Amino acid sequence: MSESSDLGEWEFIGRRGGEPVRLVPGEVIAAVPDARRLAEDANREVGFDLLDDGAVLRMLRLRHQDEQEMFNAGFRTGVPLALVGFGATVYWGGVAQYWESSRAQLIYLSVTGAAVLVLLGLWIRAALAHWGDPARQNLRARARKYRDVAHTARRGGADIPAHYPHYGPYPFAATYRPDAGEVRFPDGEDRS
Repeated sequence: MSESSDLGEWEFIGRRGGEPVRLVPGEVIAAVPDARRLAEDANREVGFDLLDDGAVLRMLRLRHQDEQEMFNAGFRTGVPLALVGFGATVYWGGVAQYWESSRAQLIYLSVTGAAVLVLLGLWIRAALAHWGDPARQNLRARARKYRDVAHTARRGGADIPAHYPHYGPYPFAATYRPDAGEVRFPDGEDRS
């Protein structure tokens, strides 16, 4: 069952683990001339209509799904990496460094180093698969532009909640690539 099926008609999750947020209609944003102009410029830049309520809602729901998947991938590989690294360091500090045989110490360091390198490689691979995917980068670039437009509208007097759409900007991996396709999730489920 998709998480978005529990959401109201115009709701999305703005932050991982957060409460549902109601979409601010495009007409509210467009009522501020600076925001409208920025949205029109952004539309040409990222190939997306940032004032189309249905498209923006779908984009924000996909962005949340992207954030969830990035977190889960990092968690699956990052936690074992941290545990093995910490455990190996503690074991070295408490036991292995006092072994009399330097050969045993070398074998311990080699096996531990190999385990840490394998886990680090898996963590990097997972990060690159999510952060480096051009379609996901386009999704993040569009979400970032939408955030900029919404903040401009709020500063211009529109009735928009603080920090809307309730997630931070993507400082990395938010480059728009016009030749990339749309985001497709592995299970093929339409998450909108």
